[in-house]
Amino acid sequence: MHDSPSIYTHVEREASKNIEENERECFKDAIVSSRSLNKGFVEPTTLKNAIPEIAACIISASFHISVGLSMAYSAILIPHLEAPDAKVHATKEQTSWIASVVVVCTPLGSIMGGFLMEIVGRLRTLQLGAIPFVAGWILIALSTNIPMLLVGRLLTGLATALATSPAIVYITEVARPELRGSLMSFGPTLASFGMLLSYLKGAFMDWRLVAWLGIIYAVVPIILVEVFVPESPVWLVSKGRTEEAKKSLEWLYKYETKQGKMSAAEAQLTTIVKENEIKLSEQRKSKYGGVSNKIRAFMKPTGWKPITILFLLFFFQQFSGIYVTLFYAVTWFQEVGSGVDEYIASILVGATRFLCSMVNTWLLRRYKRRPLCIISSLGMALCMIVSGYFTLLIKAGDRSGYWVPVLCLLLYVCSSMVGMLTIPWTMTAELFPTEIRGIAHSISYSIANLLLFTALQSYRSLQSFLGGSYAVQWFFAGISIGAAVFVWLLLPETHGKKLSEIEEYFHNNFLACGAESKARKQRAKRKNKRNEITSATEPLNPAKSKSIQNV
Repeated sequence: MHDSPSIYTHVEREASKNIEENERECFKDAIVSSRSLNKGFVEPTTLKNAIPEIAACIISASFHISVGLSMAYSAILIPHLEAPDAKVHATKEQTSWIASVVVVCTPLGSIMGGFLMEIVGRLRTLQLGAIPFVAGWILIALSTNIPMLLVGRLLTGLATALATSPAIVYITEVARPELRGSLMSFGPTLASFGMLLSYLKGAFMDWRLVAWLGIIYAVVPIILVEVFVPESPVWLVSKGRTEEAKKSLEWLYKYETKQGKMSAAEAQLTTIVKENEIKLSEQRKSKYGGVSNKIRAFMKPTGWKPITILFLLFFFQQFSGIYVTLFYAVTWFQEVGSGVDEYIASILVGATRFLCSMVNTWLLRRYKRRPLCIISSLGMALCMIVSGYFTLLIKAGDRSGYWVPVLCLLLYVCSSMVGMLTIPWTMTAELFPTEIRGIAHSISYSIANLLLFTALQSYRSLQSFLGGSYAVQWFFAGISIGAAVFVWLLLPETHGKKLSEIEEYFHNNFLACGAESKARKQRAKRKNKRNEITSATEPLNPAKSKSIQNV
């Protein structure tokens, strides 16, 4: 019996250790998820108390309108350049470069944006991105030869990266978890609106006038951001500007009621400051420099797994034809040979994409990412299979179904907007841990645009190699089916997950199929372990110990 106290001491020590570990995990959870303004510190979300952050996120995403204009501009420009009587004439090879060159500088701009975000802030980087936009549109509008057009397109491509990466990171850091997916989808929605504007103007205006008007959409967001939107509190705290971070949070939480002694803004500021202190402490302890820390972070499962998954996801996205049909919209309808006015058809494509992008905002809020991507991929495959078949019939002289390829492309755009067009872009900031989120987002964005450039540049060659438009459509269908399989196997679910939960997922998983059941088993195991330790430490309860002694 003399061993009993030592046994109890051992059990008590183990219980204490377990409690400390649980507390540490809970605190880490709160800290990491603070970048998305964890709902645990605020009252349940209503439209009224979320208005400031919704407004901030939409305004920061407004630069995407210029992105959409730039992307769709090649669709209205190329037919004019290929016309026999064009003042600035271009060959098919030159027009393929005009379509694709807009994404050549995007990786450079994205990496520049990643570093600028850390140096001058998220919003200032957005504003700097407007400079090459304005310069590019002016050069295009004044072009008298192909090199001037190419340089103008290069500049707008550089601006595209500088204007999108900071917006997505900003929204990730400002939006609460239940709104993050919907608010991040505003970027693609506004880009779709920009595309629609480009198609509409291209049908009724000269391509030079369209370029001049593009300047407006680059300048107005600068003014809106400067006047209305506060900088990311996370970045401000990291630069030691705590008072400014407090003001930013007070603006974002101005409609939150005070809970307890601290307001929601004060509670959130405390958490962000603690997170920053922990990060600085870890950096001081590390024997490696800042760059080495970043490299080591990418070598961890939370670094290399998301990068690998995003590379494959963007590969399937780009080579399933989503962007080819948008960049070559007018030319696409000409080559299908349906006989429908190609400019009107391109406007229908732009309108369909814009309307579906608004529906997509609702879908991202309500449904999980994996099912949306699988449904999207299979829908795209079906549309391209049917469209390819009727395109082949039209080529053979049977025009009875001339309208089917047009309808199929509209349905294809609808299907892509369900998931495969928008979700990959929203995941570029969601999947990475806080320590590398800015630079990792820029790298994954660069990879996506390199794949986009390859897909756009290879479109003309693919047509020649496969034997026509119908064969290219079947190729896109095959890639779409492959995308559905990939999503089922590897794409993790992020809907409604805190950023810390996503980070924890990559520590334990790579394959997504079966990950949920595995997580449930681990949670049950941890719960049982806690219950066992709680049961073992019950005799150590002071009240119970006293009653035992009295007996």
